[in-house]
Amino acid sequence: MAKAKDLVIVESPAKAKTIEKYLGGNYKVTASMGHLRDLPKSKMGVDIDNGFEPQYIPVRDKAELIQELKKEAKSAKTVYLATDPDREGEAISWHLKELLELPDGKARRVTFNEITKKVVTESIQAPRDIDQNLVDAQQARRILDRIVGYTLSPLLWRKVKRGLSAGRVQSVATRMVVDREEEINSFVKEEYWLLDAVLSRTDGGSFTARFFGKGEKKQDLKCREDVDAVIDATKGKDFTVSAVKRGEKQRSPAPPFITSTLQQEASRRLSMTPRRTMSIAQQLYEGVEIAGQGSVGLITYMRTDSLRLSEEALSAARSFIGERYGSAYLPSQPRRYKTKAGAQDAHEAIRPTDVRLTPELVRKDLTQEQYRLYRLIWGRFTACQMSNAVYDSVSVDVESVGYTFRANYSELKFPGYTAVYEEARDEESDEISNPLPSLAEGEKLQLDKMLPDQQFTQPPARYTEATLIRAMEEKGIGRPSTYAPTITTITAHDYVLKEGKYLRPTPLGEVVTELMKEHFSDIVDLKFTNQMESELDGIEQGKAAWRDVLQEFYGGFHEEMEKAERELDGIRVKVPDILSDERCEVCGRQMVVKKGKFGQFLACPGFPECTFTKPIVIEMPGKCPKCGSKILKRTSKKGYVFYACERGTDCGFITWDVPTKDFCPACGKTLFKKSGRGALKPFCINEECVNYVPEDKRGYHKKAETKDGEGKKTGAKKSPAKKTSTKKTAAKKTAAKKES
Repeated sequence: MAKAKDLVIVESPAKAKTIEKYLGGNYKVTASMGHLRDLPKSKMGVDIDNGFEPQYIPVRDKAELIQELKKEAKSAKTVYLATDPDREGEAISWHLKELLELPDGKARRVTFNEITKKVVTESIQAPRDIDQNLVDAQQARRILDRIVGYTLSPLLWRKVKRGLSAGRVQSVATRMVVDREEEINSFVKEEYWLLDAVLSRTDGGSFTARFFGKGEKKQDLKCREDVDAVIDATKGKDFTVSAVKRGEKQRSPAPPFITSTLQQEASRRLSMTPRRTMSIAQQLYEGVEIAGQGSVGLITYMRTDSLRLSEEALSAARSFIGERYGSAYLPSQPRRYKTKAGAQDAHEAIRPTDVRLTPELVRKDLTQEQYRLYRLIWGRFTACQMSNAVYDSVSVDVESVGYTFRANYSELKFPGYTAVYEEARDEESDEISNPLPSLAEGEKLQLDKMLPDQQFTQPPARYTEATLIRAMEEKGIGRPSTYAPTITTITAHDYVLKEGKYLRPTPLGEVVTELMKEHFSDIVDLKFTNQMESELDGIEQGKAAWRDVLQEFYGGFHEEMEKAERELDGIRVKVPDILSDERCEVCGRQMVVKKGKFGQFLACPGFPECTFTKPIVIEMPGKCPKCGSKILKRTSKKGYVFYACERGTDCGFITWDVPTKDFCPACGKTLFKKSGRGALKPFCINEECVNYVPEDKRGYHKKAETKDGEGKKTGAKKSPAKKTSTKKTAAKKTAAKKES
């Protein structure tokens, strides 16, 4: 009789395949595909009167998988629960143990911070019990969010409109965007002036210095009169170099990525949404097929708030840097970064599992998005262990009748870590930095001209996805696993609108936030939400009982809910319409933006007397290749996006391909690209052009020809989107489970 294999249960098939290869024939590795047991969707599923007892049920569409796992678990000697190494993963393992009815001695918990042979084999040899504190922390968060969501959302349906939702984190994030908009609207601009002096030396060479103040004291120029006073006082007077300061400045590398900084940097550099970033990172973590090596997990676990790096990783990085870049790029000691107070510190920072697997080495095996994100992670980690960048800097003060003008310049002397990676900035400095001539103290200069420039103080910028995540992290709102889904939720519910890269609240978001601030001030209070996150951390650390935390919260929340019901009795809050710039073609009213089944459209506010509507027209770059008219973005009745000539049937041009701003160098007509994510190569669709790319060469996959029942070949059908492999689909499902 064959010896029973040990069973290892992970979350995704992609990970299962990699781990089974590492463990060998004595183990069978299978996937749970995320949660198999959860609270019901049709009701709250929490017995509040019975100690907040959750009413878990098997996930409806996974009955067959559950039966299969029960059968395999029954025949296995030991069942290793190897779900992801976080609260959510711990809870999934606990649910599996309960659902599969596994005794304590048979169910063992293992975690993998990285999917490499060394870590997998070492972890399987050191299993542990399920950490009930982690499970309880996840349960408390889930029940807390369920109580808030399933109590407040119906109130919003009755008082505002159906389909709305409220949540402990999403409502606070929405408030942050609304509050920023209020800051912008209430901001009062103040005038100020910049004054630059263009100065030249007697033997040639000129430079620009900016007005600093009176002597060593900084002075602001607040009006034109202040500027004129300086110009008049220095007119015809001597300008003398009063000080020249030369020196070296050093810049240190940024620390390795944690979840929030990875999402921020991917947003700034790669224009990836936080949700997309985490989905691609999940694929890199679970394993990618590398030529000659099989499936390889390229990065460590991507949901972390710790800056800790293992000694093994530090040693490998230093060895690689010394060999590739030389000893000058290697600091005397490894760099160790301090994790901020309050972080869970459960895992290492995000880093490559093998620093010698450079982005160039694995590029041919990765998709474009995988390559770009891996290059970002690899570069940040490698750079964080390299020497400082060194700059030669010079600062020159020029004086005239007591007024000081200052010029600064710095030049890279030694690249250090910038040879590999340099952090992107949300806002670039407007400081003038031009090379300076060789100047000596006491040297006389000639004033060529004064350049006054009127400026006004600017309101704070609207949040981007990157800056909102940074603000949430700084204020302790949410945790690494919640940043991306929170932003997705508030945009999906039309509380927040993304305009370019900036987030702006909609009238609906403002109305709901105002209602929440008035009746549920603690739910949308940043300090309260931060404190609640700390209490959940306390449950994880075994310092608090989860039922006690919920009871303490529910008492005040229930009273608020009853009070709000009384105060809002008979009241229905109206959401202001978003006005457009267009007028109704029937009655002349100013049209408003409405949202329907297939997206936004313009409608007459005079409904039902006037029923005129029209689509919102989005003009695309380029020109129609048939007649040279504008190309418009359209949406079909089934919700599919296509592109067509503005002349409609008079021209007849229509395509699924996306017009670009570039033109074919041969025929001069607009280039198009395949729809989809990533940097896609543009092509020419003009059949008379030498650069013409046929449809079957544009990157769209066609279904293979098959034979029907009579043995005849059926025609291949075009697929509008690339067919996703089973492995990638599973990875996306696992990522989606984490975001839910």
